[in-house]
Amino acid sequence: MTTYITTPIYYVNSTPHIGHAYTTIIADTYSRFRRLCGDDVRFQTGTDEHGEKIVQAAEKESIAPREYADRISAAFRDTWPLLDIAPDHFIRTTYPEHIKVVQDILQKVYDQGDIYFSSYSGHYCKGCERFLTEKELVDGKCPDHLTVPDEVSEQNYFFRMSKYQDWLINHIKANPDYITPERYRNEVLSFLSEPLEDLCISRPCSRLTWGIPLPFDKNFVTYVWFDALINYLTGIGYPDGANFIKYWSVAEHIVAKDILKPHAIYWPTMIQAAGLPPYQKLHVHGYWNVDDTKMSKSIGNVIRPGDLVEEYGADTVRYFLLREMSFGRDASFSKEAIFERRNSDLANDIGNLFSRALTMLAKYADAKVPQADEAVVIEEDRALIAAIEKMLADYAACMNGFEFHRALQAVWEVIGMLNRFIVTNAPWELAKDAAQAGRLRTVLYFLAESLRILALVLRPVMPTAANKMAAALGLSKELDKAVLPEAGRWGGILPGTALHVGEAIFPRLEKKAAAPAAPEKPKPQAKAEKKAEPAAQEEDGLISFEYFGKVELRVAEIVAAEKIAKAEKLLKLTVRAPEERTLVAGIAKHYQPEELIGRKVIIVANLKPAKLMGITSQGMVLAAKEKDADGNEQLVLSAVAADIAVGSRVA
Repeated sequence: MTTYITTPIYYVNSTPHIGHAYTTIIADTYSRFRRLCGDDVRFQTGTDEHGEKIVQAAEKESIAPREYADRISAAFRDTWPLLDIAPDHFIRTTYPEHIKVVQDILQKVYDQGDIYFSSYSGHYCKGCERFLTEKELVDGKCPDHLTVPDEVSEQNYFFRMSKYQDWLINHIKANPDYITPERYRNEVLSFLSEPLEDLCISRPCSRLTWGIPLPFDKNFVTYVWFDALINYLTGIGYPDGANFIKYWSVAEHIVAKDILKPHAIYWPTMIQAAGLPPYQKLHVHGYWNVDDTKMSKSIGNVIRPGDLVEEYGADTVRYFLLREMSFGRDASFSKEAIFERRNSDLANDIGNLFSRALTMLAKYADAKVPQADEAVVIEEDRALIAAIEKMLADYAACMNGFEFHRALQAVWEVIGMLNRFIVTNAPWELAKDAAQAGRLRTVLYFLAESLRILALVLRPVMPTAANKMAAALGLSKELDKAVLPEAGRWGGILPGTALHVGEAIFPRLEKKAAAPAAPEKPKPQAKAEKKAEPAAQEEDGLISFEYFGKVELRVAEIVAAEKIAKAEKLLKLTVRAPEERTLVAGIAKHYQPEELIGRKVIIVANLKPAKLMGITSQGMVLAAKEKDADGNEQLVLSAVAADIAVGSRVA
């Protein structure tokens, strides 16, 4: 099969922001997924460089439009590798080959009578660079730019778009997946229920020279949409190039909802007038707000992709954007949200799972994949295989349907199951009993094979992290050539494969300390206050119920654990109770970090924070301690007898 996926070509009136990044990450992820499925894929992006706004932006900097366009286009091209985005082709509308294709199509449509010359008066929005109808105005203003359009009267060339209205309505109705999600299909059909006006496609050179000259009248340049949209043809060698013949019939476009109308109405009618078959699908996504506020340069809340990568890394940014937005709807970005996703989903869940499993494989199987013992495979193991098979089916269906957040939810359900699988089977306990050697090998094999499949499905989403996982599993070459669904079948990792335990894939991020607040001046007091009396204690050491009530005991779940350098007895624990907090516990001689993840313990939650080995401990984990007959100390962590929500008070 073949796949041709495109982003819009981005207008060079400003540098890339999070909205541009999201669209392009979607296209890159989808292209990588289709390659994982064995497709021949073409992924294209680029920049749109003509029009009035480019001239205005260049004038502000006292440079030529071409110089300005070169600089901003380079900013887009340079941003994509930072996000592990790898397009097959980057197109610019200033390329000579694009200019020629635009002029050839204009001449063809003009020669068949679908372009005509006429006078026009109307509401012209400089921000949109087009005339707006009365119905599009809201309180007399452009709804997107909130400005009153200029009243402009001039002669221009027009495309007979209305001629193709009935064809477009019939095509959309006959092809339910032509525009997705469905709400945007319905929006387009609603717009088409009214008579469609013809499209102004030119600007007089007396007003604008920075554009592609009309081939049939050098006194005019073409309007930006009749220039920009044709990039999807130019980039694959229209009219007779091998790539055009191979890819055009499967073209899929990804756009944000602000350019739905040009892509769902202008572009299909232009294609039809040019005598070409329509593109296959149009995928439309919503807006990214920032802290629930619309992103805007004027209020200074524009998020730049390079800044995010520098702070969180490309994998985290890609995962967050794909996981946080339900494709088609609006979503909100915040520093708090991406920080929590990084530490919860990536560090605690997949990061800890991978580190724990590899550490145990190194410790109990000499860093090689062991041979599973079929004689000791139990129902829990078969349930894990079934869950992975279901995940693979759900993942593929959701990725194909542009439901990326649901695909990741399916993957994370298996990650949670694997973390519980480790706790339930406790390899550290199996290793103590020689009679359980077969069961230990089986549990470890199941972990290694599960990690292989996770590395496989995460490659389109987080390519760098997935490649690190593959290298640690000794499978870099195998996963480079892997194709679903064959590579997803259980049993793909071979016993004896050498493993390489390295650094953590997703080390936890620490919150940056806030600037210290100015010390408050002491308030004057009329007279000295009497110090609070300590709670009364009986002579035999008993305490009152009131005194005990001041101790806040809570159920907490350990989500991360690591050794502390130069401290043999101490472990650094991250727990949820239900908020996340750090504890330092003197249990390193009794518990390994990997066997603690997922355990529910009891902590003292309101203990005054204390610094141990430079780490602030926000509470204390409870444990019972005794010495055996030989004087050896035994320590057992507190626990609850049944499953209960983290944060529950112990009374």
